[in-house]
Amino acid sequence: MARLQAEADRTRWVPVTESFGFGGRRARKKAIRMLLTQAGSALGGAAAPGTRPGGGVTAWAVSQAAPWLMRKAAGRVLVWVWKEDPELLVVMAQVQQATPQLRTARAMMPMEYDDTEPFRGTYLGVGERLVMPLPTDPGSPPFATWTWDTGTHIVSVTAVCSDRERFGTVIGAVDDLARSLRLIEDLPLGDSPDVLRIEPR
Repeated sequence: MARLQAEADRTRWVPVTESFGFGGRRARKKAIRMLLTQAGSALGGAAAPGTRPGGGVTAWAVSQAAPWLMRKAAGRVLVWVWKEDPELLVVMAQVQQATPQLRTARAMMPMEYDDTEPFRGTYLGVGERLVMPLPTDPGSPPFATWTWDTGTHIVSVTAVCSDRERFGTVIGAVDDLARSLRLIEDLPLGDSPDVLRIEPR
């Protein structure tokens, strides 16, 4: 099974994946509140305090389930928040099997997603980067995506920022994080006589 690994700078990022400690839970709650608030703004709806999409109760409930869901993903999903301001920036990396259905869905994305530029990762090689500081939908937050197609898997990184004015100041740090991604696959012993497995020292 393929899974992701990254070298995240701990002075900049707080890992959310499998973080059950108090610090991780607090950062996770803030990040989820930001995402829910942005989603609510995009939908143009508002409910009573405590029940609105970005409300404390909803964010708390989702934050409790997030570590379990991410652990169940077994390394296929990694999430970080910006250490200085967890509600400013959330980054999610994901690996998916490159099925025909996934390729079809990617080919049917809106035209603005075609405006990509080459992006070289340290381990994944050349992929694509799409930066959307001013999305066509005024209610949508600025975001950026990084994508690699390995032939068997699609590796993607998505960064969502809550502040359009500060988006340009943090995008470089996400570039560094995206470059550090690598794909790891488990290989059963004895699966192939042509593969030599060397155990770590």
